[in-house]
Amino acid sequence: MTRVLPFNDETIAAAAQLIGEGLPVAVPTETVYGLAADATNGEAVARIYAAKGRPSFNPLIVHVADLAAAERLVVFDDVARDLAAQYWPGPLTLVLPARAGNGVAAIVSAGLPTLAVRVPAHPAMRALLMATGKPLAAPSANASGRISPSRAAHVVASLDERVPLVIDAGATGVGIESTIARVVDGQVEVLRLGSIDLGALTAGDAIVAPGQMAAHYAPAKPLRLDADHAEADEFLIGFGAIAGDASLSASGDPVEAAANLYDLLHIADASDRARIAVAPVPQDGLGAAINDRLKRASHG
Repeated sequence: MTRVLPFNDETIAAAAQLIGEGLPVAVPTETVYGLAADATNGEAVARIYAAKGRPSFNPLIVHVADLAAAERLVVFDDVARDLAAQYWPGPLTLVLPARAGNGVAAIVSAGLPTLAVRVPAHPAMRALLMATGKPLAAPSANASGRISPSRAAHVVASLDERVPLVIDAGATGVGIESTIARVVDGQVEVLRLGSIDLGALTAGDAIVAPGQMAAHYAPAKPLRLDADHAEADEFLIGFGAIAGDASLSASGDPVEAAANLYDLLHIADASDRARIAVAPVPQDGLGAAINDRLKRASHG
């Protein structure tokens, strides 16, 4: 049975003990809830894959406390260091060349010569990093390919009995996963869209970072996009002027929509309707990241 405990010093101590024993725990970040384990312990990381049912070729993000800790794991150039200085702590993941002898288990990078690293801003994840003194591999705390969790209840619904502990700090703030970027020959390439806008998606088809699989973040029910009305068997998630059964943002605010996205997908997936429909969301700015998640959720 998975325990759900409120975020406080005692819960962080209990979570740190479990991580020290090689077990994963669910912890909120500013983006979504993550499933964290000691990135230097291959067996512990394997338990993340086992809990999620995650494909072994999909690499994981390593969370660290600060830039200095990141530099012990990966090699920064000036452009990457400038990005880190501007956006860390925060929802930006950088994919950089792995430093030789960095101690991170090979399973984390899925055999790639690069490593995805991030300095999170959420106090719960930061407290856990300080308590463990370890880099923490932490993908989203949900069954692989399913809707990402923005609340502790979402984690339990997806992974109950697969993880020993969920640290509950309420709803996450940003609501969608971090922007992922890499630097190649001094140029920034965005691998996954997120709340930080670094430009257009430019990566190829090769999976070199989390969240690049075509089918991802998916509910169990069929999902129809750009819907201006609901069919008889559909739960309609609205936006702006299209009210729906529930709305991402009645005012058309993309920030509010991003924060509500996964919560409403969970609600729609648990409804008595056979299918889900989502109203159009403008492609501008953060809307591009929202549409990226919805496109992957509707794949197939």
